[in-house]
Amino acid sequence: MVRTASLFSQLLHEVPRIEFERLIRKHGAERHAKGFTCWNQLVSMLFCHLAAADSLREICNGLACCLGKLVHLGVNRMPNKSTLSYANANRPAKLYEDFLWVVLDRFRSNGQLPGGGHRFRFKNKLFSMDSTTISLCLSVFPWAEFRRAKGGVKVHVLLDHGDYMPAFVAVSQAKKCAYPQSSTTGR
Repeated sequence: MVRTASLFSQLLHEVPRIEFERLIRKHGAERHAKGFTCWNQLVSMLFCHLAAADSLREICNGLACCLGKLVHLGVNRMPNKSTLSYANANRPAKLYEDFLWVVLDRFRSNGQLPGGGHRFRFKNKLFSMDSTTISLCLSVFPWAEFRRAKGGVKVHVLLDHGDYMPAFVAVSQAKKCAYPQSSTTGR
């Protein structure tokens, strides 16, 4: 019998589950969980991203269609929209932020990220810093007031040109500038 693994299964195979469980305990993320674990939430949100799902309904229906294929990944039942919504609203985002850095460090240490093929050689490590404003609906995110009828946040990223992955990410209000403005203008 030929054994094949889906692309989604191969992606989740690279996730250090022991480290993820350690971070769950550190942040107390499953303190009041009743069946819908942080692992199920991570699988659901990765599915959302890979399937380009636009709503909780699409995520839940997509997971329901391939539920038998996800049992080996630790997902025994599909989440309800309300359960997934509650988990997204109440689980600490710091858990997933810390997990991102754990996965990035793992890939960097194993040499699994591209890099090294630069045309120019620099004596010091090369970084680029950029920021972008992400528009948000003000009625859904009232805390992100940007303009009179528009909401938004600003994402600042320090990009490491060695492997083209972020070395630092910060999110701030779109209204405030994260960098000190100089009083002189360069004309």
